[in-house]
Amino acid sequence: MEKITPILYVKTGCPWCEEVLEYFDSHHLPYEKVIVNGNPAAMKVMVDLSGQSKAPTMDWDGEVLADFGVDELVPFLRRHNVI
Repeated sequence: MEKITPILYVKTGCPWCEEVLEYFDSHHLPYEKVIVNGNPAAMKVMVDLSGQSKAPTMDWDGEVLADFGVDELVPFLRRHNVI
């Protein structure tokens, strides 16, 4: 089974973003971090993916989880047999 490396769209200074990044790091889960504030092109990609501008937003191989915290992340990861 191929491992998915999700793309996490985050904003600096966002407490939910920091919490999610800390969760990924503490569980040694790979991810690609894209900071959207100050980066109009990245913000556009995130908005096009999710239909909104709130972070964090995650692109999991085409499945999008938007405006979430760890409480929403954990069940998502369980459904995908990651944890």
